[in-house]
Amino acid sequence: MANRDYSHRLSDMDSSLRKPVSLARRLHLDVPLLVLLLLLASAGLGVLYSASGGDFKYVQRQSVFMCLAFLGMFIVAQIPLDFYRRWSIWAYLGGCTLLLGVLFFGTGAKGAQRWLEIGGFRFQPSEMMKLGVPMMVAAFLHQRAQPPAFATVCGALVIVAVPAALIVRQPDLGTAILIAAAGLFALYLAGLSWKMIGAAAAALMASTWPIWQWGLRDYQRQRILTLLNPHDDRFGAGWNIFNSKAAIGSGGLYGKGYLQGTQSQLDFLPESHTDFIIAVLAEEWGMRGVLILLLLYVLVIARGIYISFMAQYLFGRLLAGSITLTFFVYVFVNIGMVTGLLPIVGVPLPMISYGGTSLITLMAGFGILMAVGTERRRVHF
Repeated sequence: MANRDYSHRLSDMDSSLRKPVSLARRLHLDVPLLVLLLLLASAGLGVLYSASGGDFKYVQRQSVFMCLAFLGMFIVAQIPLDFYRRWSIWAYLGGCTLLLGVLFFGTGAKGAQRWLEIGGFRFQPSEMMKLGVPMMVAAFLHQRAQPPAFATVCGALVIVAVPAALIVRQPDLGTAILIAAAGLFALYLAGLSWKMIGAAAAALMASTWPIWQWGLRDYQRQRILTLLNPHDDRFGAGWNIFNSKAAIGSGGLYGKGYLQGTQSQLDFLPESHTDFIIAVLAEEWGMRGVLILLLLYVLVIARGIYISFMAQYLFGRLLAGSITLTFFVYVFVNIGMVTGLLPIVGVPLPMISYGGTSLITLMAGFGILMAVGTERRRVHF
C-alpha cells in the first residue's frame, strides 16, 4: 500500500513536470511587469515629444535607447541568478577600479568629472554601480547568518561606502546617495535590527552640522537654501523650482491639452525633456495624467515586491527587493525635486526622462528582477 502511494506521488510529480510551459516562462519574462514597462515607455515617448518642443529627433533617439534597453533586459533575464551571485565580487571590484580611473583620467564639464572615454566610447562608471553595489551586498549577506550580526553589518557598510565615497569625489552627491541607498536596502531586507537603524539615524542627525560645514560644496548648500526659500532668488537659483511649480499648478485637474503647455513650449521650464519632464506632463494633462503615471509606477513597484517575496533564495530576495525599492527612490526623489519638496539633485524620472545610459541600467535591473522571478521555476537535478 505504501509503495502504491509513493508511486502515485511520483506519477503526479512527473505529470506536473510535463505540463506545457508558456513561451513567456521559457524566455524568463514576467508578463505583467513587461506590460507595465511597455506602457511606461510609450507614455515617455509621448511626453518627450511635447517636452522637446515637437522635435522628433529626440523621440527617435530615445526609441533607439529603449530598444537597446529592452534587448538588454531580455538578455539579462536569461542568465541564471547563481551567475550573478558568483560574479558579483568581480563586477564590484571592476566598478570600483573604473571609478578610480574617473578620478585620474575622467572627462566632464562644469567642474564635474564623471565620465571615462575608452577608444572613442564614453560612459559613466557610476551607472553600473547602481546594480553592482546591491548585488555585492546581497551576495555578501547570502553567505552569512540572518539577521546580520554587527560585524556583518560593518562589512556591508564598507562595501557600500567605498564606491559612494569615490562618486562623491567626482562630485556627484545625488548618484552617491542613490547607490548607497540601493546597498542599504539590501541590508535592511536582510533583517537589520531596529536598534541598529535607530543608532544610525541618531549618528546621522548628530553629524548634520559637520556635514553642512565641511562635507558640502557651496553649490550644494545653495540648493538646500533655495529649497527652503526659492523666492529669495526667483530669477537665479530659484528659477527652476519657481517655473516648475508654476507649470504644475497651471495644469489644474485636466491640464491645458497635449502640446498646449505654455511653460514648456515657451522654454520657461528648464531641462523640460530630462529632469523636469513631469512638470510638462502635469501642465498638459493635469493631475489626472500625473495620477495615471503614478498608478503605473505603483503597479511596477508592487510587482517587484511580489517577485522579491516569491524568490527561492535569499540572494534573489535581497537583490530583487533592493532594485525595486531603489526604483521607488528614483521616482520619489524626482517628483519631490520637481515639486519643491527636495533639493535639485539631477535625478531623471524613470522611463520618462530623455537619456540612454540611465535607461539601459534601469532596464538591466528589471532584467535581473525577471531572472529572480523565473529562478524558482528552473528545476535542477
